[in-house]
Amino acid sequence: MGRCHTDCLEKPLSKGFRHLGKLIAKHPWWFIIVPIVLSVGFGAGFCFLEQRQINSMEDQFTPVGGAAKAERDFVRIHFPVNDSGNFSVQRMYKQGTFASLIIVSLPDNILNRSIFEEVHALDIAVKGLMCPSNSSFYQLCAQVNGSLCLPANPLLAHMQNIEDVTFTYPMFQNTVFLGLYLGGVTIGPQNRVIAAKALRLLYYLKEDSDHEQDNNLQWLNHFITTIPQKIHELQLKSIKVFYSTSISLKNQLERTVTTFIPYFSITYLVTALFSIVSCMRLDNIRNKIWVTAFGVFSPGLAILTSFGLLLLCGVPFSITVVNAPFLILGVGVDNMFIIISCWQQTKVKDTLEKRMADTYQEAAVSITITTLTDVLAFYIGLMTHFPSVQSFCFYSGTALVFCYLYCICFFGAVLALNGKRESENRHWLTCAKLNGTQASLNSPTYNVCCVGECVGLGAIQETETEHPITRFFHKYYGPFLTNFWTKFIVLFLYLGFLISSIFGCIQIQEGIDIRYLANDGSSLLQFFNEEALYFSEYGPRVMVVVSNDAEYWEIKTRQLIETCMRELEKNYYVAEESTVSWLRTYERLSDMAQLNISGKENFIKHLDLLYAKFPEFKQDVEQRGNEIKASRFFIQTFHLLTSQDEKQMLIQLRKIADNCDVNVIVYHPIFIYLDQYVIIIQSAIQNIIVATAVMLVISLLFIPNPLCSLWVTFTITSIILGVIGFMGYWRVNLDSISMVTLVICIGFSVDFSAHIAYAYVSNKKTNANERVIDALHVLGYPIVQGALSTILGILALCAAESYIFKTFFKIMFLVITFGALHGLVFIPVFLTLFGAYEITCSEKVKPQNTNILTTSELISGCPEEYDNKMRMQELPGNVRPMTTVMNVTELCKFYCYQSCQNNVFTDLQTVSDLKVENECRNNQLQYRRRMLELYLEGKIDPDCP
Repeated sequence: MGRCHTDCLEKPLSKGFRHLGKLIAKHPWWFIIVPIVLSVGFGAGFCFLEQRQINSMEDQFTPVGGAAKAERDFVRIHFPVNDSGNFSVQRMYKQGTFASLIIVSLPDNILNRSIFEEVHALDIAVKGLMCPSNSSFYQLCAQVNGSLCLPANPLLAHMQNIEDVTFTYPMFQNTVFLGLYLGGVTIGPQNRVIAAKALRLLYYLKEDSDHEQDNNLQWLNHFITTIPQKIHELQLKSIKVFYSTSISLKNQLERTVTTFIPYFSITYLVTALFSIVSCMRLDNIRNKIWVTAFGVFSPGLAILTSFGLLLLCGVPFSITVVNAPFLILGVGVDNMFIIISCWQQTKVKDTLEKRMADTYQEAAVSITITTLTDVLAFYIGLMTHFPSVQSFCFYSGTALVFCYLYCICFFGAVLALNGKRESENRHWLTCAKLNGTQASLNSPTYNVCCVGECVGLGAIQETETEHPITRFFHKYYGPFLTNFWTKFIVLFLYLGFLISSIFGCIQIQEGIDIRYLANDGSSLLQFFNEEALYFSEYGPRVMVVVSNDAEYWEIKTRQLIETCMRELEKNYYVAEESTVSWLRTYERLSDMAQLNISGKENFIKHLDLLYAKFPEFKQDVEQRGNEIKASRFFIQTFHLLTSQDEKQMLIQLRKIADNCDVNVIVYHPIFIYLDQYVIIIQSAIQNIIVATAVMLVISLLFIPNPLCSLWVTFTITSIILGVIGFMGYWRVNLDSISMVTLVICIGFSVDFSAHIAYAYVSNKKTNANERVIDALHVLGYPIVQGALSTILGILALCAAESYIFKTFFKIMFLVITFGALHGLVFIPVFLTLFGAYEITCSEKVKPQNTNILTTSELISGCPEEYDNKMRMQELPGNVRPMTTVMNVTELCKFYCYQSCQNNVFTDLQTVSDLKVENECRNNQLQYRRRMLELYLEGKIDPDCP
């Protein structure tokens, strides 16, 4: 495995980026001006933001092509709703437009006259609201019996004798379902209501025309703004009131977009400060403050350009997209750290073009790999069935493309200008030329402000000073991690991590709870909580629709329908006593009247008798002449305490309907949202598998070792398993919002694992522990920087009130934490245990322009036993050949001693020969450093003879 290389793309990319680095060094201003112009131009697309926003709950959080949407279309066509005379709540095929009040009694029983007087006063106040367009509730209300407004609660008609009426629950007078209107009920014998704690008032508005819908929106918004004041004015003493409307959640989601701005501003500032501090040096020339500042500015330009472009192109903007800028900022800063790290490894005495070429040769390929995997992970997310996920993935993937381009071009150009300043020995702030690179004899303050380097480069040091944390990883952390007992503890911890993750995956819940979308502390959340407390015993009233031209007059057909209804009523989630069936009522009525309904003619003829006694049933039979095209019945669900119950109810009812001998569908408007439970896991698994497979292919193409690619794939799987498992512990459901972040998880897993694994397999040392130490030496600090910058970037979201922001923070925190844990702890240990492979000397770089010499040919007087072979070797990256030996100590002896007698070198150089000695040491350092670079690149093996 170690000998197999798949670097068909890595080498040409390195060469191409090397040329690009030189080009940017020659013409930096073009690479600064063009991105700024593009950002300003495409940024005009934000003018269309309001038009492109998707604010509908259904359009964002329900699956495209869900079964319930097709069922709704059938019901809408065959059973249209008449809001202006025959309105019925249970017969609605959509949510409807309404205002709702939940009234909770402070005493134990709300069914007394004094409390109902307060409820009645509140009802009058609501109906008296007049919106700015002078439309009153009585003009807009949904109507029954011709022109009467639908009562807000059927119990209000019994206000005068409320304490004398005997109420049965859940069906009152065998026609009114009280489960929707009365909550916290205590039931006595024969289902009689002894006491109740809560009451619900529902104010439905008609939706027959677009003009009415516009007026409805005005009235509902007026209701939201004025009802708190009305409640205060009424001085209600016996009840507490909670309010909501059909547009409250939509309005709150719209406001979430505006709250994004302060959170992102805080994030931007924190990220910028962290980047500046982490890259700051006590060196007035090589300080990177301005570089890091522009490095944080670059992702901002990318967000402006990409979002503006997509808005101009008409791409829908979902509420979930507001999370994308936090992600783009983190990725852009991570890329900046990598480029700066590679820049600091270049030789400070090289030309600007060469330093840029070396930087891009090392950094750009790494950035390309991680960006490509991230972008593909997001575009694979377009395969999902949820519009909110599709919108997020489209915007995020496109923004990452521009973030990558601007990092390479814009930030690279800034780095080139900064390199030019450094080469001219100018101050980082004032750009004034400084005295030099050696500390002067003046005060420390003078040295800090006016001297080129207070911690200056020595005469023989060619690269910038190594960061203390980098030395920590090399000298302390690496050796500690490769200790035998440390490995044992790490394996034990990983086993615990794995078991905990698997157990958490079993516990995780699917689907989004509508209550979670309400902001913390909002009146809407209080309403949802009271609704769950008092009105959760009974669920939706489900339509059972016979969808074909059944021959109802045939006894066999009626028996098949009855058998299907009985099967539905036997289900655990169906309350048998609350079924409403026009066919059963018709049969009972015909038996009582001794009517014959067996033949087609008789069956159709006597339907008028049914409609006369029960006019509401006329809405349940689609009759065209003497044909019945479709009909519907109603069953009542209950026992729906959790989202799992809702999921099982939907699946079981559909399964029973599919097994019926007649064509039957079950439908309720809430099924539009419950459809997510059916496909959420399937969609998530599909995206994860496809994305992981693509990541493996990308790794094989770009990373020149299949073993590294396999470790990358292993890490992705492990991190995803951990994130999903701990989502269960943190009470984060698997829904369309969390799926957004799971897509991110795949890309970030590659970022954390690829560099460590690649550095390990590229190392040619035979000792696995030494390879891991070297990999942590080079990459430990960049991983820490990337993880901390991302966590700091999203830290402000933990204080957010929005469920979307909080979910994004929780999952991103898990992704970054587990990613860093794998990159810095688990993967290094696993590599020492399972990553060893044979190294052959055939992989080393062969010397070029080699002239074998002996010391006797270079200096006379040295014994024959000191005739170490010396070579004139032109190393890659060096312009002139260098004199080298296999043993660097011999080289030092050769340069520093003038003669050798009796196997001992004598005659130390005098002070006058200091120039020669310095040249010797410089050559030695240059050779050793270049050999180290080649060694880290995996191009040379010093351990081979």
